[in-house]
Amino acid sequence: MPAAFIGHGNPMNALEVNRYTTAWRVFGASVPRPRAILVVSAHWYINATAVTTMPRPRTIHDFYGFPQELFEVQYPAPGLPELAAEVSDVVHPTWVGADVDSWGIDHGTWSVLTHAFPDASVPVVQLSINANKPMDYHFQLGAKLAPLRERGVLIVASGNVVHNLGGMDWKLADDGYDWARRFDEDAKVRMLTDPSGFASLDAHRDYRHAVPTPDHFIPALYLAGLAAAADQADTSVLVHGYAYGSLSMTAYTLGCPAQKPQGAGGCSRPPAGLPPDGSNI
Repeated sequence: MPAAFIGHGNPMNALEVNRYTTAWRVFGASVPRPRAILVVSAHWYINATAVTTMPRPRTIHDFYGFPQELFEVQYPAPGLPELAAEVSDVVHPTWVGADVDSWGIDHGTWSVLTHAFPDASVPVVQLSINANKPMDYHFQLGAKLAPLRERGVLIVASGNVVHNLGGMDWKLADDGYDWARRFDEDAKVRMLTDPSGFASLDAHRDYRHAVPTPDHFIPALYLAGLAAAADQADTSVLVHGYAYGSLSMTAYTLGCPAQKPQGAGGCSRPPAGLPPDGSNI
């Protein structure tokens, strides 16, 4: 079963048809139907490693200031409580908690899956990002998840390799600053040729600008770990680009035929009245 890292960007992508959301749709249509989808989302960033175990996870709208249409989006995918035991088994001795009611499906997950799997019929389970752990922990945990791919579980990581909300310029809807491009390009080389070195990007000269907080960067470590664990890593770029100067929208797939980017346009302009620093997302 393939795996992927998706640069999800602005929540409005859930409602948009652009080259990024088209690429997500093409990815979903090209993979075998999964038994379940395990998602590592930047937006479940807590002080523990846990998986959701509710049979009917709720759709979480973890942002503000966007059009009512976005708050009305529901992604009613079922959960798969028994997957928690499988995750615990493959990552042993790492402890994994079971979340029965505190989380659900956040916008880092549903903004992507509404395009990739629009019928919401495949069970979805989220794996939290443990904020107390170093980069190597997440890389190694990603590698440990590899056996799940052989059991029909599609592993999707959702974040942004470059994610600096304080540096955003809404006028640069489809462009990136020089430092954002440098970091993202160097990250691309690591992901495609040396995934085992991806965690050492925290020593990159542009890391402090590209990753002022690690929550959106860490999901990419899970795909890098999976790629490093694969006997023959087959990692490719699904779609590539920038948004608002300080976000990269690069997405990668593992074990999936490379897709030619389709569709026109990048990220949409935000609705009027949103904070200039992107603090609402």
